[in-house]
Order: sequence, then structure tokens, then C-alpha cells
Amino acid sequence: MSSRNTGSDRERNDASQSAKPSLSAIDIRQVRADDFRYLSAIARTGTRRSAAIDLGVDHTTVSRRIHALEKTLDVRLIERGADGWELTAIGQVVAERARAIEESVQLAVDAASGLTGSALRGTVRVTAPDGFGTLVVTPALARLRMQHPNLSVELLTATRQLNLHQSGFDVAIAVGNPVNSRLVSEQISTYSMGIYATNDYLSEHGAPQSIQNVRDHPVIFFVDSLLQVGDLDLERHLPGARAKFMSTSIFSHIEATRAGGGIGLLPAFMAKPYPELIRLLPREVDVHLSYSLAARRESLTNPTVQAVRYAIHAEAKRRSADLLPRVD
Repeated sequence: MSSRNTGSDRERNDASQSAKPSLSAIDIRQVRADDFRYLSAIARTGTRRSAAIDLGVDHTTVSRRIHALEKTLDVRLIERGADGWELTAIGQVVAERARAIEESVQLAVDAASGLTGSALRGTVRVTAPDGFGTLVVTPALARLRMQHPNLSVELLTATRQLNLHQSGFDVAIAVGNPVNSRLVSEQISTYSMGIYATNDYLSEHGAPQSIQNVRDHPVIFFVDSLLQVGDLDLERHLPGARAKFMSTSIFSHIEATRAGGGIGLLPAFMAKPYPELIRLLPREVDVHLSYSLAARRESLTNPTVQAVRYAIHAEAKRRSADLLPRVD
């Protein structure tokens, strides 16, 4: 490859350099190391109020300290996004480098307190679909936290399009594979979905004899306009069927089906505890989807993120027979 630099190339390089603050223009003596904690809190929580609670201050203090850090560094570190505050590209780099400050402070505090070892500490935030998050992720995280008393866990659950901004979570679980160049994702497990109804419902309305017959029954599923998860598209799995009872919560799907409200397209591992739910057309309707785990590329070496990852994988493996049962 040629290494020649044209005039236009030089102009672009000059413009790029001029857009960055000169190292000599920043007096490091004016940089308050503590301000980086506020940036890390914004990166972790995605909102000023949550960051304030995390740090034990009011939200105006968070705003003031972030503004002071931006002024000192002469760069924009955060910007308003659709669901809160997002780090800018340079903000992401600065926040990751600043992680070492928090870790060093924690190690110093531990040393002063006489604590040693590799115990996890701090706060980790995980997002996950509500069903998988409650029944699989929750026990995994609960056991992990009990092993590390100084660790705090935040679990956010909702089955919706995952907002994969570079702030607001440490580990994210999603249906399918999230597409984002700044995230690294891996499959956790495959799970099965089928159609279910109660004996009372079937006695009154009859059982569908084919996938085509399902369109003659009220289907229980997600609110399509709020879901936006391609892998959970109803038309793809039950062509011609129309949802008549819709909810953003998979637990509502379970209860509506148990109440005889129609035929529910449900995860097998969530329907299993309820013997009154009868699986219909198991060979014709056996939808296989996957759960994936995603984290920021720069966070993969973080011991807490790794511990969460291993814990969730282990629990999913333990529950594999429930997540993907054999269809007779």
C-alpha cells in the first residue's frame, strides 16, 4: 500500500489534529481525579439521577462535576440520548481509562480496612428479558452476590428491543444477536417456544389440528408495536395468526393462557411449571430462538463482568433441558 500523502490528505489530517485538544494546553494540576468517578457513574447508569444515587449526592452535583471535567479537558464527554445520557466517542475512551482510578481507590480502601483477596465489589448492572431474567439470570446473580458480600447487583428486566447504548449497563442479555460494533456478544443458550392452551379452553373452542387452524383462535402474545424484536415476529412463526390479547410481559402471557383467554405462544421453560397448560401441535410448532450475552469490548477483562458471564452461562447450562426440551 502506498504511503504517499496528498495535499487533501494533509488538510484532513491537519483538521483532525486541530479538533483535538493539545496535550500541552491541559494543565494536569487542574484535573480533579475525583471527577472521573462521576463520569464512570454516568457510564454505568445512563442517567444523572441514578448516578447521583450511586454516588450518594444530588443530581445537580453530578451535572456540575461532569461540566467541570469537560471544561478542564476541553472535550464533550456526554450527550443527551433517547433514553438518557450517552458517552461520546471520546467520553467512552476517557471513562474506560478512568476505571483504573476507581479500582485503585477501592484497593486503597480495602488495604486500610485490612481486606485482601479477589472478592468482587462495587455495583454491576445487568439487563435481560423478563422471563429469562427472572427464572435464569436471577438465581445466577443471587448466588454470585452471596459469594461476594461487597458486590451489589442491579437487574433490569423487559422483553423489548434492547437499547444498546454504550452506557447504562455492564452486561446485557437479548433475544437473538444484538448488532453493534462496540459490543461483543455470544450465545448463551437456545430455547423452545410452543403453543399452549388449557383443557377448559379446548373443551369450549376445540383444538387446532394444524398451524393454519391457529388463525381461527385468539392468540396471546407481545404488543408488536412496542416489541421490535425481529426474532419474536408472530407472523414468522404462526402465519396468518393475529394476537387478540397482547402484553409487554411474558408473565401476563402465561396468566392469560392459564385463565383460558386463548392460545399462548410461550417459552417451554416458562410453561413447564403449570400442568394445566397443554402443548398443542408440538412437532408443527417448535420455535427455536436463542439468548445472547453482550458486553462492551473494553469491559471483557473486568473481573466482575467475567464473573457475571460465567454465572449466567452455568445456570443456563444447568437449565438446558428445560430451555430446550425434547419434543415427542
